[in-house]
Amino acid sequence: MLKRMFVAPDPGRARLRFAARAVLGIGLAVVVCGLAGHSLVGAVTGGLAALLALFTVADPTVRGQAVTTALLPAVGLPVLAAAAELHDVPVARDLAFLAVVGAGVYARRWGPRGHSLGVFAFMTFFVAQFLHATPAQLPELYAAVLLSVLTAALVRFGVWCYERRLPPPAVPAPSLGTGLARVTTRQAVQATAGAAFALVAGQLVSGQRWYWAVGATWWIFVNTASRGETLVRGFRRVLGTVIGVCLGFLVAVPVDGAPVPTAVLVAVAVFGIFYTAAVSYTWMMLWVTVLAESLYGLLGVLSPGLLALRLVETGVGALGAALAVAVVLPVTTHATTDAWIQRALRCVHACTAEAAARLAGSVTADPAPRVAELEQLLGRVRLSVAPLVHPLHPVPARKARARRVLALLDDCAREVRGLVAVAADPEASHDARLAAACWRVEAAVEALTAGRADPVHRPAEPPAEPALAHLHGLERALADLAEPLRTPSSGSRLVGA
Repeated sequence: MLKRMFVAPDPGRARLRFAARAVLGIGLAVVVCGLAGHSLVGAVTGGLAALLALFTVADPTVRGQAVTTALLPAVGLPVLAAAAELHDVPVARDLAFLAVVGAGVYARRWGPRGHSLGVFAFMTFFVAQFLHATPAQLPELYAAVLLSVLTAALVRFGVWCYERRLPPPAVPAPSLGTGLARVTTRQAVQATAGAAFALVAGQLVSGQRWYWAVGATWWIFVNTASRGETLVRGFRRVLGTVIGVCLGFLVAVPVDGAPVPTAVLVAVAVFGIFYTAAVSYTWMMLWVTVLAESLYGLLGVLSPGLLALRLVETGVGALGAALAVAVVLPVTTHATTDAWIQRALRCVHACTAEAAARLAGSVTADPAPRVAELEQLLGRVRLSVAPLVHPLHPVPARKARARRVLALLDDCAREVRGLVAVAADPEASHDARLAAACWRVEAAVEALTAGRADPVHRPAEPPAEPALAHLHGLERALADLAEPLRTPSSGSRLVGA
């Protein structure tokens, strides 16, 4: 875990800039709320709104990000009003909370924008419980949310919009299907069921902090698409919370809400959340826990007993998520993993075809977007396969097989990147053997994605010509993939179950 935090690559210092901009934007939003005369509750609400605006909005283009950011208050303010108005009506409040959970997860079917708006809606309701918001506070909270989202937008799109200098990332197409065949629909049902369990059990544990259990269930479902992914994410959330609670005893409790040290601790926690989110969910949860402890210190309610209660409620939420994915419309790890691997393999072929066309002299062929898409797809494959390579996975043979698949897919990606780099060289010459090699790559991909037992061509040692060398390396990686992707008994494409 330490290695993933301190040794993980950060190309172009993207994570560093992401985290530094978050500290700037959130800090400025809190200052603006203070200058506007808002209370501590208003400033905390504004700071969390700015955090969500900077963290959750992930559209592929800057224009799309700006539109989604502008839509956040339109979704969040009505939810905030409902949460405050229903604060003293427990049954109606709980039912409304569950409706927000289901709608927020279901909204992911509309891609990054739906995901961002769903998260903002859920967290707005959550924050209202966190701060015990009342109808009398709504005008101040509305103003805090609007000011903070506007301030975060000015920092993101005006002061420091580093995305304008980057090519837009390729976004894999959402999963297909209708009704309960669609993963987002099944997850909406699962998340609602898990949140219902967490809500009831959480209230039995604590009538004041029950919403922590619902929040744990919600965030465990974020960015997961199968039963295995959800269970691993739940384990990591609990582990990160345990470490964060231990750190809280050493740091947050002694600080006890003192303004200057708490402000420093909040800034460090915000930086940690944004810097580690892409590489380690455990580390991110550690910093989320430290942030929550710091805010409770500012509100004057932090105590060792409260930290222990947070840990218990997190465990309740993780249990709710585990029960939901195991019992309610389960989505198997195999089905999800198989789908992402097939899409990655087809993208390998598309990259190869575009690069070959470029080498053949086509002025319209451009393999670069395909390479970016391949990186995104491989990221999804790694996320999907994570449960199978987890240290606690009970079947060593399946774990070894999954690791081999990941290694060979990485080999494919490396050869594709090399081929694309050669194709980008205007001096590169076309070799007639390229067409035959590309055809063999296409045949290998078709055999693997169709589950056929066709023998996959394994070329001899690569020639000196760079493009052919990369194509031959790609052919060898695809040939090696044939064995782990097929089960010995049925010949089907299986990485896990």
